[in-house]
Parts: sequence; structure tokens; C-alpha cells
Amino acid sequence: MINKKVVSTSLPEDVRLMVFDLSIRGHHPNYIRHLINGWDRQQRAGKLMVVVSPLFLKEHADVVALAKLPRIGKVEFMAVTAEEEALLRSRKSGFKRLFRAFQEWNLLCQYAQNLRATECFLPYFDTFQLPLIWGKSAPCPVSGIYFRPSFHYPSFATYRPARKDVVQHRRERFLINRCLRQTQLKKLFCIDPTAVEWMQNRYGTSKMVALADPIELTESGVTPPEGLKAVLGITPERRVFLLFGAITDRKGVYQLLDAIAQLSPEVCQQICILLVGESKLKHELNARIQQLTAEKPIQIIQHYEFVSDNAVSSYFQSADVVLAIYQKHVGMSGILLHAAAAKTPVLSSDYGLMGELTQRYQLGIAVDSTEPSAIANGMVQCLETLPEQLGDSAQMQAFAQQNDAEAFSSVILDNLFAPTGVAQIASALS
Repeated sequence: MINKKVVSTSLPEDVRLMVFDLSIRGHHPNYIRHLINGWDRQQRAGKLMVVVSPLFLKEHADVVALAKLPRIGKVEFMAVTAEEEALLRSRKSGFKRLFRAFQEWNLLCQYAQNLRATECFLPYFDTFQLPLIWGKSAPCPVSGIYFRPSFHYPSFATYRPARKDVVQHRRERFLINRCLRQTQLKKLFCIDPTAVEWMQNRYGTSKMVALADPIELTESGVTPPEGLKAVLGITPERRVFLLFGAITDRKGVYQLLDAIAQLSPEVCQQICILLVGESKLKHELNARIQQLTAEKPIQIIQHYEFVSDNAVSSYFQSADVVLAIYQKHVGMSGILLHAAAAKTPVLSSDYGLMGELTQRYQLGIAVDSTEPSAIANGMVQCLETLPEQLGDSAQMQAFAQQNDAEAFSSVILDNLFAPTGVAQIASALS
């Protein structure tokens, strides 16, 4: 739990914060948008400079347009050159990803020098650990967001030991300790508050700061559940199980289909599976779904399209259960947040942070999502349990509110620019 008290401060005009992010998918555009809005909301002096890929300017023109609004001053987007981007290695192998990380770090140092940045912020820090330790020194203090720590997972009640995990946890602890010792690293924000708590208890570090994984809690443009169900053709008496987002194998879609194959016809008659999100697997999935629906009286609706931000909450409010059956996912999941904001219970993986948060905030049921039989049993349990008993709506609301988008930008900016190094945020983890 993050409790914050913000003391407003002004910045000198010569503060120049450079955000460096060459990724264009996932959380990246939203995080940049939230930072710009926070910069504006707090009326920060100085200048915010956002260095991105040339493709970002085209694909996320709505985010770039924020910098041009009259109310937002001193925010500027700039792209690395096409020649610089063309030289970057692909991310198709571990070695190429590591080589690219050093390439991007060198570009970061180059742009920070040329733009006379006084601070540099990395919306995704994880890939820059080795460059920070063994690469060239940055010309200004660097901070970033650490997304995927798993070194503390053995402390979770649902943890199942695995030999390869032991090696991974040791590697993570070694790297993060070396990073925290680097004087050029100013603050390391982490959207896993349990990792921050573990590090603070074990090492007493003050560089790691718990950070909200931002979600906007407004309900503008929400289609009523009944209306969306009618549009999608969902049979009224069926309970809706929603699998949302990019439909990939890591989301557990194959395990879900295997689980459905194990359900009785009586159970299948009560269920509608709603698959919503872009997918490169759609042809393969459609063939399997056609076979399943021929054998079982279950309704499966596929909506393989990108869903705009203002329409997302409609799907979560229309669902009876949200499927968060990731396969050994490390880190936070926006699916849990959207479900909590809609007060819709989840059937979640019990692995790592997702399992811990599901239990801690009573978000729903956590199962071993690598086992189709466990998913099938969880679905039956969801059908046999009253909706209000599957989760605690008050805890869901508290979980969502702790991750409000305003808290995200406030924590970052106030920690980066606390005067004389004295923090203006009193945060407590529980």
C-alpha cells in the first residue's frame, strides 16, 4: 500500500528532464502520457524532453500532440534519427538484446549530453542494468522503472521451488545490488511494492521507491454491460469469462481451451468465453474453438481487434469473471487493475506477484494456471460461488485507487526533484 503526502515545490528554470524510451508497444506510450500530464498538473518549471523512436511519432500521435497543447508548456518530443535506429540490433535472441541494450545506453548518453539534460528517466529500466554497471558513465543522474523482479518470490505463500528459478533469483539479486551501488543511479521505481519492501527490509536501501502501475479510474464512454452483451451476441443466461489483451500463448489461452475440454456439458451450458484482443494465433485458435464448440455446448466469442482505451472498462464491467491465467508471469498485470476497477473478480495465476496480489486484496481465485485441470476446477468454483463472495469489492476498489494515474506521475516527479535531496513523499508499504 502506498500512502503519499505531496509538498508542492517549484523547480529552477534550468532543470531539463530527459525521458528516453525507444519502445512503442505495451505500457510505454501510456506511461509517457501520464508523465506529461503530471508535469502539467504540477506546473513544473524547467523542460521535459522525450526522446523516442521515429515510429512513436507516427503511431502515438495523440501522445505527441499533448506537447503542443497551449496549457502544457516546455514539453518537447524528439526522435532518434532513422540512421541511428537502423543500426540497433533486433531483439530476437538474448545476445542481440544485450548488444542492443548497450547501443541504446550509448544513445542515451549521447542525447543527454547534446540536450544538456540534468536528469534522465527510463520508463523501462530492466534492460539497462548491465550497461549501467559496465557501460560508459551517463552525463547526468539516471532513474528508471524496474518492472520484473522475481528475487523475492520465494517469500510468497504460493511459491513452488524450481531449480532454474534459484539461478534466476541469484542473478537478479547480484545485478540489482550492483546497480543500486552506482552513484549515477538516483532512484529506482518499482511497480511491485513487495519487491521494494523486501529490498528495504534486507538491505535498507532508500533508492528503491514503490510506484503505482497507473490506471485511469474515470468511466467516460463506458457502454452499459447489457448493451455490450447484446452487441456481442452473448446469451443472457450465461456467465461471461473474459480473456482480454493481446491473445498470446503466455496469456494461457491454450491451457484455457484444454480446460474447457475437461468441463461437463452441464457446466459448459452456463459459460460464455469472451476472447478480446489482437492475436497472431487467431487462425490456429479458431480451428481449435470450432472443434470445441462442436463437441461442447459452450459459447466462445472471438473479438480479435485492438480495443481503444475509452472502451476497455466496458468489457471488464460486462464480465462476470476476468481470466488472468498468465503462464508464470513475472511482475504486475494491468488485467488485475482493470478487473479491480470494475469490481469484477478474477480467476488468476497463483504464480509470483499476481498470485500474491490476488490473495492479499481478495481479488478472486488463484490457481496453478499451467494446469488445465486447475483452471477447469477454478471455473466450476466461480460458477458455484455467489459473485459477491468471489472477491471483496472494497479491497478491489482500494487496490485500484492505490494505482491511480495521478499517483504514478506524482511519485516519480516528487522523488526526482525533492529539494536538497529531502523526500517530499512519506510512503509506507503494507
